[in-house]
Amino acid sequence: TQNMQHFWKCAVIYMGVFVEISGAGITKVELDEKCADPLGMGWRQSEQFLAKLDSKLKEPKQAKAFARAKPPGVSAAPLEPAVPASDVDTLPSAIAKPKKNAYAIVIGIEQYREKLPKADFADRDAKLVGEYLTKVLGYLEENVIVRLNERATRTDQVKYFEEWLRNNVDPGGSVFVYYSGHGAPNNKTGEAYLVPYDGDPAFVDSTAYPVKQLYAALEKLPAKEITVVLDSCFSGAGGRSVIAKGARPMVLSVENAVLAAGKTIVLAASAGDQISSTYEEKGHGLLTYFFLKGLQGEGDINKDGAIEMAELYEYVKPNVQRVARKQYNNEQTPQLLASPELLRRGGGRLIEPRKP
Repeated sequence: TQNMQHFWKCAVIYMGVFVEISGAGITKVELDEKCADPLGMGWRQSEQFLAKLDSKLKEPKQAKAFARAKPPGVSAAPLEPAVPASDVDTLPSAIAKPKKNAYAIVIGIEQYREKLPKADFADRDAKLVGEYLTKVLGYLEENVIVRLNERATRTDQVKYFEEWLRNNVDPGGSVFVYYSGHGAPNNKTGEAYLVPYDGDPAFVDSTAYPVKQLYAALEKLPAKEITVVLDSCFSGAGGRSVIAKGARPMVLSVENAVLAAGKTIVLAASAGDQISSTYEEKGHGLLTYFFLKGLQGEGDINKDGAIEMAELYEYVKPNVQRVARKQYNNEQTPQLLASPELLRRGGGRLIEPRKP
């Protein structure tokens, strides 16, 4: 395959190895004596090593053996497992009319500076959500901020949530915020926090970003409507949540007084005493997978071409619950938080209805 050929090409550059590839797989492995000896093995030892490989690489299935093989005395780095392809990775062909007064901030953090557990697929989630916004939902690329891993520090969150949006959003516009990564509880106050790349659950007050501060900043904007999707959890019980060493998990309320009569709609991955899971066979967070699957058209329950958050929620909720129970023996119930009036008005419309 093309990917395999690229891998072997890199091997040639690094090791001075010539690899012949045919339809039957790898048919020949040789040492190119014109190359340097980067491993310091000496040519005789290198030739012996490669001769052994050559005898084993006559079938395609043996490709992995070469990738895992190492010369004598050289430690081989462990191979990263391949991320599975998913049906939601293919974007719908329909493209919405450009939304000039729509702004979005998308954050995905899988790796953390403080050696916290990985939030599997979180950066991949965010990158794909950004593509849906610009290539499917009509957001202008200059109006979408995507920040992944080390580019999503606490300073970044404050800058974009509290300053960039304030400086850009005009009256009557719309805002979309997506966060995929760890959440954490404040065990002293019972409040929920987003954990940035440089966050530390032992010092949430100074290193993490309060969810209520996010809601308050969004409600101050002159936007007509605001949509927030949180593929995270905040109890500290596991999944996409972390907690300070020695602390106990908490049951947090994901409700917020700011949302009760405001213009913000929040889709949260789970209830306050639950954990949010990843959908390993799809390579995404469980909430994110069904959120994007819904945007592909599955969430248009009444088949009118429009998809609002309340309608999308009716699709997302039972599917997340079903997979969490079946595959993980776990309860995960997504939450839709907003004023009843806002939901009745069809707030949080992501896809406009088809024109007759």
